[in-house]
Amino acid sequence: MRRPLYQAEDLAGFDPDGDLGYPGQYPFTRGIWPTMYRSRPWTMRQYSGMGDAEQSNQRYKFLLAQGSEGLSVAFDLPTQIGYDSDSPWASGEVGKAGVAIDSIEDMERLFAGIPLATISTSMTINATASILLALYVVAARRSGAEPARLSGTVQNDILKEYIARGTYIYPLPAGLRLAADLFAWASQHLPKWNPISISGYHMREAGATAVQEVAFSLANGRAYLEALRAAGLDLAQSARRFSFFFSAHNDFFEEVAKFRAARRLWARLLREQFGLDSEALRFHAQTAGSTLTAQQAENNLARTALQALSAILGGAQSLHVNGYDEALGLPSEESARMALRTQQILARESGVAQTVDPIAGSYYLESLTNSIEQEVRAYLGQIDGLGGMLAAIERGWVQREIEDAAYRHQQAVDAGETVVVGVNRFTSPPDSASRGEKDSPCVPDPNSDETVERGQIERLRAFRARRDPTRWQAALDRVAEQARSAGNLMPAILEAVESCATVGEIAGSLRKVFGEYQQPS
Repeated sequence: MRRPLYQAEDLAGFDPDGDLGYPGQYPFTRGIWPTMYRSRPWTMRQYSGMGDAEQSNQRYKFLLAQGSEGLSVAFDLPTQIGYDSDSPWASGEVGKAGVAIDSIEDMERLFAGIPLATISTSMTINATASILLALYVVAARRSGAEPARLSGTVQNDILKEYIARGTYIYPLPAGLRLAADLFAWASQHLPKWNPISISGYHMREAGATAVQEVAFSLANGRAYLEALRAAGLDLAQSARRFSFFFSAHNDFFEEVAKFRAARRLWARLLREQFGLDSEALRFHAQTAGSTLTAQQAENNLARTALQALSAILGGAQSLHVNGYDEALGLPSEESARMALRTQQILARESGVAQTVDPIAGSYYLESLTNSIEQEVRAYLGQIDGLGGMLAAIERGWVQREIEDAAYRHQQAVDAGETVVVGVNRFTSPPDSASRGEKDSPCVPDPNSDETVERGQIERLRAFRARRDPTRWQAALDRVAEQARSAGNLMPAILEAVESCATVGEIAGSLRKVFGEYQQPS
């Protein structure tokens, strides 16, 4: 329970040198760079993907023309769970939650005319991350961009899929092996690439509290480090390649404190538990999609601006701002541009980037940061008592903690204890509904007339008809053979991509060896 007034005595035991320190120095409470945004603004990276590769390519070019500094790719559900667009399991979902990618030709169309050697690309993909990264690398080579020049991030955070998001395929040990194999290969061949982005965002969207978001993200990070150590990788080098992905939610000061606490606690955990010094937590933030409302949708402009500001004051390295109409459908060009303009106004007009960590030293903020760190440590202790994060996930404990938090929040909204403006307070009468409810400029569902799905299936079948069947089958056999061994899977997956195997075929070869994961009941 927060008090109405915070004073110096609320920071009893607070050591400004040890707990706060200087920007760019351990424990990085005040940011990972000495000068933060004064010399290096955050990357403005807008998340997008819709329909087929051509539609998404047009949106990426639009965003780049408007000043976006990096791309962030959303894939449709069949791509995320390893089914081709002509699979019965994909019916009705092709191109709906993101862009449909089946083959190397799709990936080439997705980035046609975009200079991959100079543009940073983030891909939100997990169970099939190895396959999509292989497609990206091959497409980049064909466009003339050498892998050593590629910069960006592949999410590759399979643990949070088992916890909250659900786009897993294989049993947990196999999923973790694929994540580690991708990490090891990318660390050697893609020097400018982040081979993992540990996502608290999706757990927060599922209903986790701010404390749970940090606790479960850092616990997942520890589990990945342990897996990489078991695979023989150098931990100091590996930790430097880690990145994180957090939500920027509604409670402004709690969010700022959350980011600072996460950064400080990660540095301390690495030192205490792995003997690693001076490893800074880098993170991307996205405004909270779960807070957007269809009612009075224009209110979302205020929500996302405040959420974005919390991420900036919290020291984010890159940021996505949601379109105000996303509770109604795919964002229109107008709302996508407005989301980008929100970032640009904050960066160029607000003055927030002129001073490093401008709100450090606030009694309230520092007390809240300390409190979040203590609560996260308590959660990490519980996880250790359960035998570690993998055991906690397999027992369903983490999932239940988030479900309980989501239920409590919804109860508070339903009772009016938690106010949602335009939903349970300050609502509009039915005859004076806002433009957001009646006349949204959102992009129509790209698959409403089924033309995207039909076109994607036709291209996929034509692609299969042109390939060398002997080479293709031999490459798929090598993927299965490597899966049965202890060797790194990435070279075999790259060869399969070069041999024109599809996402669904490669994932299917791995399914035959690994099987599929079943959630604990």
